[in-house]
Amino acid sequence: MIERDNNDFSVREQCRILGINRSGLYYEARPMTQETLEIMRSLDEEHTNHPFYGVLKMTEYLRRKGYKVGRDRVRTLLRSMGLEAIYPKPKTSIKAKEHKIYPYLLKDIEIKKPNQVWSTDITYIRLEGGFAYLVAIMDWYSRYVLSWRVSNTIDVNFCVEALEEALKYARPEMFNTDQGSQFTSMAFTGVLEKHGISISMDAKGRFFDNIFIERLWRTVKYEDIYVKDYRIIPELKDGLGKYFNFYNGERYHQNLRYKTPWEIYAGEQLSTDLELLTKKEKSSKKERKATATTTI
Repeated sequence: MIERDNNDFSVREQCRILGINRSGLYYEARPMTQETLEIMRSLDEEHTNHPFYGVLKMTEYLRRKGYKVGRDRVRTLLRSMGLEAIYPKPKTSIKAKEHKIYPYLLKDIEIKKPNQVWSTDITYIRLEGGFAYLVAIMDWYSRYVLSWRVSNTIDVNFCVEALEEALKYARPEMFNTDQGSQFTSMAFTGVLEKHGISISMDAKGRFFDNIFIERLWRTVKYEDIYVKDYRIIPELKDGLGKYFNFYNGERYHQNLRYKTPWEIYAGEQLSTDLELLTKKEKSSKKERKATATTTI
């Protein structure tokens, strides 16, 4: 957006108008060292094994593996990876103060049909020479993954793309997220409001609300990411495309009575639609009968 050869506005003035730091124009990012990448891989694996470990335990874990690290460095790396321990704490995600926070709507609600509640989350994905981020949108009832996207930055754009793709096929009654800045942004909540979807956000202390999608991340990493050890993002996207097809359509879930997510999502949705159609037909017959009786 900066025009270096603009005769009307200097670079300094353009930066002031855009609200950015001029020094950022000249900064050249340094590639991560191999040691940093190895530490991040170790953190990723340990978080997958023990998601309740916080900064202190992670620091001790790395030190026992021979890495000379401090708490501040471990905390910085965990934040950059989007990893947080699963336990009650005052802040469960990085918020943006200017974003609206919506109330939690799922208390005491029984989830008993597809498209009643959807949820989403972001996870860190390791690559051979770096890392990426994966966002997925899941139907709570069936565990069916409606859409997903991969990005090399943890911004809102790839989250909105995943949401818009999912909404091409169906629309939930409610959408539940954490209070992360990606999901509280107007770009994301605006899409939900446009489709008339009720927005629910995890309240303070509700650390188990995203447990289904946390289980999804654990499954994806153990059954695909760690096995394949992808090198680059195009390779990752191709591999995840195949895996999610398997996950949705072929992988049996014990908690789903050994059915696949697609069998639950599509099968019970069809049953619901047929039930609604039957009710409408019965109601229509009663109306026609009542009209005929009135006419006579």
